[in-house]
Formats: sequence, structure tokens, C-alpha cells
Amino acid sequence: MTHDFSIVELMLNASWVVQAVVLLLVGVSVTSWAAIFRKVFALKRVRRLTDAFEREFWSGGNLQDLYQAALHRARDGSPMERIFASGMREFAKLRERRITQPDALLDGARRAMRAAYQRELDALEVNLSFLGSVGSVSPYVGLFGTVWGIMHAFTGLGGMTQVTLATVAPAIAEALVATAIGLFAAIPAVVAYNRFAHDIDRLANRLETFIEEFSNILHRHAGGH
Repeated sequence: MTHDFSIVELMLNASWVVQAVVLLLVGVSVTSWAAIFRKVFALKRVRRLTDAFEREFWSGGNLQDLYQAALHRARDGSPMERIFASGMREFAKLRERRITQPDALLDGARRAMRAAYQRELDALEVNLSFLGSVGSVSPYVGLFGTVWGIMHAFTGLGGMTQVTLATVAPAIAEALVATAIGLFAAIPAVVAYNRFAHDIDRLANRLETFIEEFSNILHRHAGGH
């Protein structure tokens, strides 16, 4: 007697618990791949916009012109541009209140930029925790399906008087598919999580460096005023 060991056939013959586990893992895998592709394009766009704004900022243009342009691109600009706009906005508000002490002006602008920085970092880390959860939990979910399938298989074989490899192999293969699908969902999620975390850390360092450099520029403007 021959058996069809294709994954589809194995799943059709598996117990309902194993089938439910595999369907869950397939759904999680599809969702994680969608999140991975969205994050790839989002980070690529952020890097491109950040590079463009940084070139424009250090080209020696007028800060007020840059600020007006940043206000017009508030939603479509880079995180660095929005941080810059937050610092300039707070700096201008404090001057309107007749605050002339350089330290007070700088502290207010830095607090505004730090708040904007945290918002931008939170936005960059969207879906990152989901990928981490998929990478850490999926293998255990798949293992649960495998253990349940093996238990179900041996329960079914308990009433047989003669058990051969041909009778055991299909049931074991059906159960092991759950572990394979769990690893298939987990491995890309772990790789993507590590890569995205590294890229976001590099962007965060660039933003923090910009905050310090722009704070020095504002300090000189405050002292000159």
C-alpha cells in the first residue's frame, strides 16, 4: 500500500487540532510577510527622505525657509524634518513670549524635539513587536500541533495487533508538518525583526545626533538675539 506524502494530502488526513494549528500558522505567516514588506518599503522611504532633508539642512539655507517647507510637508516629510519643525516651532513661541535667556530658549526647543523624537521612534517601531512575537511563539505552536498529532496517531494505532513502519509513517508525517509550518513562519519573522531593529537603531542615532547639532545652532541664534 502506497501513501501520498504531499503536504496537502497529509493535512487533509490529519486530526482537526493539527489542521487548526496549521491554518493558524499559515495565517500568521501571511500576516507577518505582509508586515515585513510594508516595513521594508516604509524604512526605505524614511531613509530616502531623511537623506534629502539632511542635505538640504546642511546646504546653508535659511532656517525660516526650511521651517516653512517643513510645515507644508508635515505629513509627508521625514522624521528628521518633523523633529526640526518641532524645535523651531517651540523656539519661535518662546521668543514671542519675550523669553530671551538662551538656556530657557534652548531647553524648551530641546524638550519639544525630544517629544517629537519619541513619537517618530514609536511610529518606526510599529509591527516590530508583532514580528518578535511571531518569531518566538510560532515554533511552540507548531510543536503543540506535532505533539497532539503524535498522541492522536498512537491512540489510533493502539488497537492494531501488528504495527509496521508503513502504518506509523503517515501519521507521524502529518504531525511533523505542524512543526515545519511553525518554523516556516518563525524564521523569516526573526530575521526581519533583527534587521529592522538594527535599521531603526541606526536611524535613531542619526536623529539624536541631529537634535544635538541643531540644538547648538539654536543656542548660537539665542545668544546672538
